[in-house]
Amino acid sequence: MVLLAGCSGQPTPPALVIAPPRPAPVPVLVAQMPKGASPTTIIPTPFADGSYPTPNRVLTQAATIWHLRVGLNVAALACRGPQEAAIVAGYNALLTTHKAALVTAEATYAAEYRKAGGDWRDRYDDAMTRLYNFFSQSTARDEFCAAAGAVLAEAQAVPAADLTGFAQTRLVRLDRPFTDFYRAVDVWRGRATARPAVAYAQNGYGQNGYGQTGYAPRPVAARPNVQVSVPVPAAIPRLSVDQSVLGGR
Repeated sequence: MVLLAGCSGQPTPPALVIAPPRPAPVPVLVAQMPKGASPTTIIPTPFADGSYPTPNRVLTQAATIWHLRVGLNVAALACRGPQEAAIVAGYNALLTTHKAALVTAEATYAAEYRKAGGDWRDRYDDAMTRLYNFFSQSTARDEFCAAAGAVLAEAQAVPAADLTGFAQTRLVRLDRPFTDFYRAVDVWRGRATARPAVAYAQNGYGQNGYGQTGYAPRPVAARPNVQVSVPVPAAIPRLSVDQSVLGGR
């Protein structure tokens, strides 16, 4: 009896509690570095609406036509691969078909700078250098060449009277590969939202992000030439771009 009493007085072992398994770590999605980018890639600061400054915003009708021609000229000089021959042929056809409209657009565009006063020729040349450099960015070359090829294919059926409207819509398409690259870089750096719908104003007032406001360039004081890091693309000998149809331009 004594032994039984002694055994019955021992404490009951605590119940074994099994902790639930720890949840698996949630994978963190890291945006991939865009093609053509690097950790030191410099892109423009976006506007408050999330769009990016380019030289192709807020243009007059003459400027819109001329900027489209410049973009397609860069494509004819820089695009390689299977689409090269079609782009060169399409560009030469554009120069021939719309020669009069292109000459008028360039003259009108230059006159808008001249009307602004000051050292207008230097400002005009600087703007053209920046424009060529913009379209010559290698970071979006493949996408730009694809867009240029499509635009040139469509241009073959455009009547002269419709060139202005055609230029207004197609210039946006030539712009988009570069602004898409800028946004991809900002997404990769965690600083971007979804791409906004951007209205490219024509014959209106606004800031294009490259120093031009309003219908025509503002009068400004004379200033020295701007040193650019990338030269204007030179003609490549093996391309048969017929510039003579524009009077040597």
